[in-house]
Amino acid sequence: MSFDVTMLTMFPEAFPGPLGVSLIGTAWREQGLWSLETLDIRGFSKDKRGFLDDTPAGGGPGQVMRADVIAAALDSVEVRGRPLLYMSARGRPLTQARVSEWAKGPGLIVLAGRFEGVDQRVLDARGFEEVTVGDAVLAGGEAAALVTIEACVRLVPGVLGQAESLSEESFEDGLLEHPQYTRPRTFEGLDIPEVLLSGHHAEVRKWRRAQREQATRERRPDLWVAYLANQQAKGE
Repeated sequence: MSFDVTMLTMFPEAFPGPLGVSLIGTAWREQGLWSLETLDIRGFSKDKRGFLDDTPAGGGPGQVMRADVIAAALDSVEVRGRPLLYMSARGRPLTQARVSEWAKGPGLIVLAGRFEGVDQRVLDARGFEEVTVGDAVLAGGEAAALVTIEACVRLVPGVLGQAESLSEESFEDGLLEHPQYTRPRTFEGLDIPEVLLSGHHAEVRKWRRAQREQATRERRPDLWVAYLANQQAKGE
């Protein structure tokens, strides 16, 4: 079964972008493991000039994307049980756990907003889930959509071809990933840690685990607290 993505955007030319290259691009164009459809929201405007926005109710700067235009675009798509995501700075954070759940399903329908955002009524009426990729405001939702789609597609079976490598990635068990090294053995006076060259797999696993815990503790204390709580709940 293919993982099918429909992208609702004012700028279909922004896609596929990085989704069309490397293993993810090959999995789409050559293997058919996933698909990407882009739908230009402007084509659903009843305005002769193609306008799909209006001034915000209550006053204020900027423009707001109209509910009726967004609804018309969405209603032209066969949903087929796919989650409806709206990329928004006020949304719930994108997490690996959420990505993993979406990747098991039939695909996604993603809405990229512009201007000051989208009329809340269409989000509520159609059941959109608001998602943010970080605590920063972007000019539009396209870049955030690319991040979200890539995070899901790479988990679709067969896309990366090395399922076992996914188990030690950042966030999979609540920890960040350990640092990686390769040849040359010495680079600008810095050596590969000896344990990685020792051939002792148990010691390598122990070292990597320690590195993951240290990185999480220092860089993402929020994740570290959650990880400790989870370990305590498991009795570990």
